[in-house]
Parts: sequence; structure tokens; C-alpha cells
Amino acid sequence: MNNLSVWAVHLLTASGAAIALAAAIAAADGQWQLVFLLLGVAMIVDGVDGPLARRLNVKGRIPWFDGATLDLVVDYSTYVLIPAFVLAQSGLVSKPYAIFAAIVVAAVGALYFADTRMKTPDQAFRGFPAVWNAVVYQLMVYKLPEPLTLLIIAALAVLTFSPVEFVHPLRVKRWRPLTLAMSILWAALAVVALAANLAPGPAVVIAFAVVSFYFAVVGAVLQFTRTGRTA
Repeated sequence: MNNLSVWAVHLLTASGAAIALAAAIAAADGQWQLVFLLLGVAMIVDGVDGPLARRLNVKGRIPWFDGATLDLVVDYSTYVLIPAFVLAQSGLVSKPYAIFAAIVVAAVGALYFADTRMKTPDQAFRGFPAVWNAVVYQLMVYKLPEPLTLLIIAALAVLTFSPVEFVHPLRVKRWRPLTLAMSILWAALAVVALAANLAPGPAVVIAFAVVSFYFAVVGAVLQFTRTGRTA
């Protein structure tokens, strides 16, 4: 069987690294709208390549090439490293706090990606799942006071190593229709905020915050209620 389609999927995954590099170059120039546009494209690639890989049985057809490792390398770049660089360079937090916060994000994110227990049997994430691209993007939109911004970053860094669960927007079955609807709404609000050059009106900011709060707590709610039913 021709393996060209398999290599095409691997190339699609690897394109995320090129997107990350382009985002880093844009961040160095302070082009924050372009940075997050590129990171959004990277998220779409990340959402597409996995189902394609499973559909084409890439692991079975080229067993000596580890697509999962490739995916982790690319995901670390787009979900952690570039957002950490944005945090250090954007002025969201003043220096030297910005540098320290960026170092914490980069180190904590690296440790999380090496944790083989990151997924639960229900396909939720155990601990904060290192989606720093989404967090830093929202912080850039909210423009909160510096102490609150630093507190949020510190809290999420600690939660990375906690047993608290965070929902996967597609794979967790309980409340999936609601979670999927909230995911679509989050994406729509993110596009609106991006089109407004990260400065949308109050209604968008409030709606964005409400949807983000849902994702911050729904995993723990599902975890608690599941534990309660099992006990």
C-alpha cells in the first residue's frame, strides 16, 4: 500500500513547528494579532491531524516512525513555548516578573508533557493541561491588573501537578453536547477578539470570561459528581 498519505499526515503535524517559528518571528516584532492568528491555525492543525492519523492507521503502516512523539514536540512549541515567549515580551506583565513567569510556564509545561498520566480513563486531563496559548491569549484580551495576572499564572502552574481534572472538549462523553457548544462559542469569541486586534468590547470580554470559567471548572464538577456516584 502506498504510504504517501501517511507521510502527508506526518508532514501536516510537522507543519505546526513551522507555524510556531512564524509565530515566534511575529512575536519578536510585536505583531500580537498575527501571533495568535498563527497559534489558532496551529490549534486547527492539531485538531485535524490526530483523527486523520487514526483513520489512515499511520502507526500500523509506518511503525518505525513515532507520530505521537512528533505531535508532542510540536504541541509543546505551540501550546507552551511560544505563549511563554509572548508572556516575556508583550508587556502584559512588567519585567522582571514577565521573565520569571515565562520561565515558570516553559518549565511547568515541559514537565506536564512528559507525564504519562495526563489522561484519565474518561479522556479528561489530569491537572491543568498546559493550554497556555489559550490562557495567554485571554490574558492579552482581558488586560487585568498585573497582580491578578500573575496570580492566575501561578494558580494554573500549581494546578498542573494537581489531581483536579480538566475536560477535553471532544473526548469526554458526559455533558459533551454542552461542552461542544461552549467550545464553538469560545472559538467564535476568540475570532471576534482577534478581529478587534485583541481589544473587543465589554460584552465580548464578559462572554469570553464566562465561557472560559466553564472550562476552568466543568472538569472538576464532572470529577466530583462521578466520584459521588461511585462511592
